[in-house]
Amino acid sequence: MEYTNQSGFRQRKLQPNVRMRGTPVDPSDPGLLFDDTSAGGNRHQHSGVGKGPDVYPGQALLSDPVSDLAMAYGSSLASHGREMMDKNLDRFIPISKLKYYFAVDTVYVGKKLGLLVFPYMHDNWEVRYQQDTPVAPRFDINAPDLYIPVMGFITYILVAGLALGTQNRFSPEILGIQASSALVWLIIEVLAVLLSLYLVTVNTDLTTIDLVAFSGYKYVGMIVGVIAGLLFGRMGYYLSLLWCCVSIFVFTIRTLRLKILSEAAAEGRLVQGAKNQLRMYLTMAIAAVQPIFMYWLTFHLVR
Repeated sequence: MEYTNQSGFRQRKLQPNVRMRGTPVDPSDPGLLFDDTSAGGNRHQHSGVGKGPDVYPGQALLSDPVSDLAMAYGSSLASHGREMMDKNLDRFIPISKLKYYFAVDTVYVGKKLGLLVFPYMHDNWEVRYQQDTPVAPRFDINAPDLYIPVMGFITYILVAGLALGTQNRFSPEILGIQASSALVWLIIEVLAVLLSLYLVTVNTDLTTIDLVAFSGYKYVGMIVGVIAGLLFGRMGYYLSLLWCCVSIFVFTIRTLRLKILSEAAAEGRLVQGAKNQLRMYLTMAIAAVQPIFMYWLTFHLVR
């Protein structure tokens, strides 16, 4: 484009060579050397990645078959490790069996607590079975559970801390000693019963978890005794604890006699034979030791 300036000379005005996107490119055009490629028109043709949307290095890495194979191998290894851990854990801690002992509801807990405190009017003590498998505790009040023993143990520790606090004797160390001693005595009791069953050669379906459940029911009477002692003094403690001791003795006898004694003794017939007499004595010993532990673990909490 030419124009005349004020001096009368004709000059040429230079215009930028603008090319629309999509128009054909002339290879002989010298302006192609200075073509603006900042808009990214032919970027993919020179990058070697390919046409289409922008592909970043991280996306290219994730789409690599090797990385996909590594991720699949890692997930399979993690699942295999989880299966092995569950299998080995179930060998020492039967998680599937523990679910059975915690299958309770509010109605069962209320009835079971009443049975532990007043077992004298209960007639049928047999555990119900369904296809050689005992029904869940929420469907049978005679079935052993772990919910009441576990909650009873925790409540006993809390009540013991309350009793010690009212006497200005509370400290975390004393409460820890109280909890550890109760747990140790429970373990000793269960191990002693297992050893006795082995020595007497009793073929029973009692498991270690069953023994823990039956041994843990005494915490209900211990809680009742300590609370009565806090409210009514030592006289209230002794009266309520005596009632709970007799109740837990009767409960244990009527429950374990169907598990330890022979079928003849369970049906009420005369027990004969040295082995059956040993089983009867063992049942009475297990029931008699419950009141001893109840008094031993609570007498120092009430003054």
